[in-house]
Amino acid sequence: MKNIFIYYLILINIIAFITMYIDKQKAINHKWRVKEATLFLLSIIGGSLGTILGMYNFRHKTKHLKFTLGIPLIILIQILIFLFLKDTSFILK
Repeated sequence: MKNIFIYYLILINIIAFITMYIDKQKAINHKWRVKEATLFLLSIIGGSLGTILGMYNFRHKTKHLKFTLGIPLIILIQILIFLFLKDTSFILK
């Protein structure tokens, strides 16, 4: 179970990172964009590190307060949830 969770996190973060790249390219080319709700959803379901790495690697959404505060807040909440679940022996056994 632990390995599946780790593989899931790796995959969802790669997807989030690539989605930030795709959205940046679409923005440059004035094409139809990825919805902000989709970017946040990817973060919430575990892709927050990929999202924030994509933000700063591609310089995308870094001037939007919603993203510069929202994504780190999601990461913080996810860390707190992880620590709580780890302490209650619910995960990582």
